[in-house]
Order: sequence, then structure tokens, then C-alpha cells
Amino acid sequence: MSRSAHPAGPRHADVLPEGHYSAPPADLNALDPKVWAQTVTRTPDGVVTVGGREVTELAEEFGTPAYFLDETDFRARARAWRTAFGHDADVFYAGKAFLSRAVVRWLHEEGLNLDVCSGGELATALSAGMPADRIAFHGNNKSTDEITKAIESGVGRIVLDSFQEIVRVAHIAESLGKRQRVQIRVTVGVEAHTHEFIATAHEDQKFGIALADGQAAEAVRRALALDGLELVGIHSHIGSQIFDMAGFEVAARRVVKLLAEVRDEHGVELPEIDLGGGLGIAYTSEDDPREPHEIAKALSEIVTRECEAARLGTPRISVEPGRAIVGPTAFTLYEVGTIKPLDGLRTYVSVDGGMSDNIRTALYDAEYSVALVSRASDAEPMLARVVGKHCESGDIVVRDAFLPADLAPGDLIAVPATGAYCRSMASNYNHALRPPVVAVRDGEARTIVRRETEEDLLRLDVG
Repeated sequence: MSRSAHPAGPRHADVLPEGHYSAPPADLNALDPKVWAQTVTRTPDGVVTVGGREVTELAEEFGTPAYFLDETDFRARARAWRTAFGHDADVFYAGKAFLSRAVVRWLHEEGLNLDVCSGGELATALSAGMPADRIAFHGNNKSTDEITKAIESGVGRIVLDSFQEIVRVAHIAESLGKRQRVQIRVTVGVEAHTHEFIATAHEDQKFGIALADGQAAEAVRRALALDGLELVGIHSHIGSQIFDMAGFEVAARRVVKLLAEVRDEHGVELPEIDLGGGLGIAYTSEDDPREPHEIAKALSEIVTRECEAARLGTPRISVEPGRAIVGPTAFTLYEVGTIKPLDGLRTYVSVDGGMSDNIRTALYDAEYSVALVSRASDAEPMLARVVGKHCESGDIVVRDAFLPADLAPGDLIAVPATGAYCRSMASNYNHALRPPVVAVRDGEARTIVRRETEEDLLRLDVG
């Protein structure tokens, strides 16, 4: 394998490495149900539908690029998580994956709680009617205003992330005449098998208080001593897009050991343990995610076993799926603009969106699937790279995929599994207008987050 040197790193080199992609699929028109939302299918003439609506109709009505969210699938996944964990555990949807007022209402109706990590997410949740006591507030550097609003609104938990925050939250709670329920986020020294930017439980990173050197135990001691705080549990999150349960087993063992130390030193058995989220989804056919009932069974067995060994009562478990619920339920629809074949390498397919609506490929080397969705094709497969329209060579949506060789400008292609983190991390790079989010269900489509306009951009530019 050979590559040319490049200052931006080896993945930008101009020599294609051997074995960097899988063999072309047997049928380019097939839609893998692991990757696509529940109601996505093809009509006899090859047009893809979602929620009973053809993408050609949706593109005409809502334009492209746009995110189309299968509401039936979202609700089914939320319900599956709630059912899997039952009434003896709490499921908090991680709002950072994607949050809107419509989503908040769906979560409320399906019986899930909500995890927020900013004042804006909290405001969205409250404005849509989520009961404050079903909200948990995260973040490694919550502002005084954010903490004040959270306590005033009556959020169910604030997750403490540092020694300074322990004092800060206690002081604000006391000044408001309240006693705030809190958990302490600990870093347990687990290296999750994921990208370094989304691995969050090893010690050299910004989140939590380390178990090492007694820091977490000291955080517990301080929290128990403050009148403004009611310490209810320990929180641990080991990363994102994880398929292997081994990391959760190690994390649970170490958190339970801390709970035993708290009991022995302070005579208190903390009633809650939050194991976070981070369970992976299928972005390609090669991914093999676990079902919610499998995850619930595994986590329950891990915690119960470790607590029995430590002679502790089993605490109430909380989990925080975000991507695992919303990620598979949406796809991004693009129109093909230009097509550039490069002999011996690949064909560049440019679409009308890009890194402003999906930064994950550029940021994390994330892998995605892609399909021609406005028609069927019997053409031979061509190795393609789907790129955006931004003035940036790293503006890549799908690094390597196979599309039909007869692909032409004006065709519609779709990238599945874009429900999580794509709209949430979308930007106005090159003054792009962020796409809308359209919910589709039972033949009806409605905008739940509208497309930005040039007037929106200019309204913020007060200079």
C-alpha cells in the first residue's frame, strides 16, 4: 500500500490504498433494513418511499438537501427502549443527538425521560412540555445562568462534572432555597473501542472526575457534606458508537466498587447508577448493533452480579440512548449536481449539501451508506465518493461507496442513518442554509424544523 505525503494527514493522499473498501453489493437497488428506517421501501418503479411518501414528491415539496425522519420508526425505537428496561430503570433520551419540540413531545408520549447539556436544550424541552423532574442536566462547564435556570425549573438531576461545580451547584441551590438532586460523573479508566474524539471514560479527557487517586471518593465526600445537594448516584459514560459490552462490564464493576466504598465510609447506599449511552447503530451493512432488550438484559445482569459480590442492594439503573433511537430513523436527501470520473481512482459525485449538514465524515472519519433513490438502475456499480459543495477539500459526505454507473445530474441520492448529530452539528459554513427536518408518518409529511433562509442569516448580521 502506498500513499503520497499530505500535510492534512494520510487519508488525504492521492494514492488509493488497496483494500480500503468492500466489494460492490450484489444489488445496488437493495435497501438493507439494518441501515434504513423502518418504513423505507421501493415502489415497483424503483422510487424510494418513507412513511408512504415517495422521495421525488418530498423533494419537490420540501427541497433538497433535507433530513426526512420516519416518525413511526422513532416512536417504535423509543418504545422498545422503554419496554426493554421496564419500570425498574430509567431511560433518558440524549437530546444532543437531535432535539426539537416535536421530538420532545414524542418522548413524553412514549414515556422516556430527557438528558440535556445546554441552556438551549433545556429551554427546548421545557417549551415543549417535558416535565422538569424527568430532565437530567449534563455538561462539563455549565454556566451560572444555566445552573440557576435548571434548579429554578426543577430538573430531576444535575450531573456534577468537577469539584468546582459541586460547590457552584450547592451554592446556587441554597440561595434559591432548594436542595438539588445530583449525580457525580466519574471517569472509570475504560478505553472504549471508538474514535478518540468520542471516547469519554479514559482519564486524559475533559469529562468527569477520575476514580484514580481517590478523586471520585473525595467528590462524593464533598457532595454529601453540602446542604444544597442531595447526592443520589454515580454517573459513568464510556464513549459513543460502541458495540462491545465488555467496556460497560468494566465500568460497572468500578462504579459498584465506589458505591461500596461510599457505604463503608459514610454509611450511605446511593440509590442510582447511570451507565450513560453510546450504543452503536448500523451506518453500513457491516455494522451489527445490539437490540435494546439484549442491552437491557446484559446491563442488568452486570450490575446485579457486581452488587451481589459487593453485598450491596442493586441500585436503580439509568441509560441514555440518543443515537440508538434517532440515528436510524432519518436519511438525508440530496440532488446530484456534478459528476467527475477520475480514471483509475473513483468518481466524484457532488451534491447540493455537504459538511455543513453532515460534519461527521470530516470530523470522525465516519462511514455512511448511500443509494440512488429517485429511480432503479441496472447499470454496473462504480466506486464513488460523495462530496459536498463547500470550498474545502475535506468536504466529504460518503468517503467510498458504490453507485450505479449511469448516475446523472438531477438524480436524487440519500444517505441513511443521519438522524443523530447531523442536524445537531450542522453549520452555516460558506453561509450555507441549514436544511429542514421533515417528519413523515402514514402518508403525511410536515416540517418540524424549517429550512433556514437568507433572511435568517442577514438578521443575525447586525454590522
